[in-house]
Amino acid sequence: MAHKAGFVNIIGSPNVGKSTLMNVLVGERLSIITSKAQTTRHRIMGIVSGEDFQIVYSDTPGVLKPNYKLQESMMEFVHTALTDADVILFVTDIYEDIKIEEKILNKIKNAKASVLLLINKIDLADQEKLEAKVQYWKEEVPAAEVIPVSALEKFNVNYVFDRIVALLPEGPGFYDKEQLTDKPEKFFVSEIIREKILMNYKKEIPYSVEVIVEAFKEEEKIIKIRAEIIVVRDSQKGIIIGHQGKALKKVGTEARKDIEAFFQKQVFLELFVKVNKDWRDSDTQLKRFGYIS
Repeated sequence: MAHKAGFVNIIGSPNVGKSTLMNVLVGERLSIITSKAQTTRHRIMGIVSGEDFQIVYSDTPGVLKPNYKLQESMMEFVHTALTDADVILFVTDIYEDIKIEEKILNKIKNAKASVLLLINKIDLADQEKLEAKVQYWKEEVPAAEVIPVSALEKFNVNYVFDRIVALLPEGPGFYDKEQLTDKPEKFFVSEIIREKILMNYKKEIPYSVEVIVEAFKEEEKIIKIRAEIIVVRDSQKGIIIGHQGKALKKVGTEARKDIEAFFQKQVFLELFVKVNKDWRDSDTQLKRFGYIS
């Protein structure tokens, strides 16, 4: 059998389960997952290789209308993913009523790539509602193959994988067969810390935060990490740290446990909080954080 390889890019609104699906398809926890919108900010690649195939998955930010430069950069990841895909996984869910941005939907409808339209979270719906959703999306995107799935329950995921492999073009792999992602280790450390911030703080705090790993030193028995949490206001710095530093300590403890699980090694984690008022609208800072190349 000829070798197949290609880019499979995951597109959809916030909170429809794109990151959960990505992690299930890759078999590793690469994308952070919370119930909050804008959890995924970057385009995160996960590489799955077999003897006669290589799939390069991309998890992308949820589609939204940008309010500042950070969100513009996030949407640029989505537009790029639509143009370089061999297969598009357009993910919606069983109870999504929000209309995806028309410009994005039109690009999906007119895409040269094959489109698999996945209706996620079907474990939460009855048969009548599912049939209505399937019919709606068949009419909305006629060229797509509509597939009901549950990423959480792994229902129909194997079928999706088989369809992806069938649709891939023939060709050599793009990456080494042992490679799992294109992102460096520091990236996953910063994402794990940001996930804990998303889970532990409310209102605008998680959306004002960025995390950068300033030091990552791996020794024989331990990894020593120093990371900075960037916020946009002094008041947010106080909230992140909390009374007597308890809130920051909680984030650090939870993050350290997950980082240790990720690297299978003991971790020493230091967290600091800094104020950078304009980072979300600064080209220089967005480049520093990897949002602009």
